[in-house]
Amino acid sequence: MEKVLDKKIKLIWDFRGPTAAKTAEHYEIHLKEYVLNEEMKFDITGHKHLTDSHSIAFLVVAEFEMIQARDDLKPHRGEIYQD
Repeated sequence: MEKVLDKKIKLIWDFRGPTAAKTAEHYEIHLKEYVLNEEMKFDITGHKHLTDSHSIAFLVVAEFEMIQARDDLKPHRGEIYQD
């Protein structure tokens, strides 16, 4: 059974415009660096191209890490992560 504070939270950054795809891909590199430097519980990052002018980068954190990651990285939004 998953512990309450081990719930996975997906932090999301939105990028828009003609360079959105490349920006999201590049931002994921920095998210991976953050995971390594901060020794995060989960190693789940990614990017997704939603339209020609809207892409996202994301990082999945444990609930107990969410406040610190949010304050450090300033995501645009977040949601409960579904495996």
